[in-house]
Amino acid sequence: MIADVLSDATARMKKAVEVAKDDFGSVRTGRANPQLFQKIMVSYYGTPTPLAQLASLQNPEARTLLVTPYDKGALRDIEQAIRDTPNLGANPSNDGNIIRVTLPELTEERRKEYVKIVRGKAEDAKVSVRNIRRKAKDDLDSLKGEVGDDEVSRAEKELEQLTKSNVDSIDDALKRKEAELLEV
Repeated sequence: MIADVLSDATARMKKAVEVAKDDFGSVRTGRANPQLFQKIMVSYYGTPTPLAQLASLQNPEARTLLVTPYDKGALRDIEQAIRDTPNLGANPSNDGNIIRVTLPELTEERRKEYVKIVRGKAEDAKVSVRNIRRKAKDDLDSLKGEVGDDEVSRAEKELEQLTKSNVDSIDDALKRKEAELLEV
């Protein structure tokens, strides 16, 4: 039973760390990266659809991204969704077949804003990991009558180590992303 609680907590914490790293990837640096556009939702025939399902994304130059829709009818909707995306500052233009998105040069002020955004995402991920720890600790406490107190306290120590290692992973990813953002 203790092993089940710990394995569930481990899996959920790893998922929280992966989500944090994925969120970090959606914050732009100096280069145009197709991952920036993965979370953009396009209203496709009235249904919110991820851009990656509607178009292929190519990166021919450092600050340019080509978006080639699979359905030419969605061209205007995709262009509008890119234009309406906050924190991107992109200016899309289409030639009837593809959308060319040129990202502006990042200013020092904008880089610092992005660092704040990334720190907020990291803090959200840490809160998520701590919430998982709290739930696992409650589950372990509820097992105290069924299993020995020593086993529960050993499991709680293991849970603390697990929490610390996952929070450290988030911090490491945050440091790498901050360095990437502040690099000129």
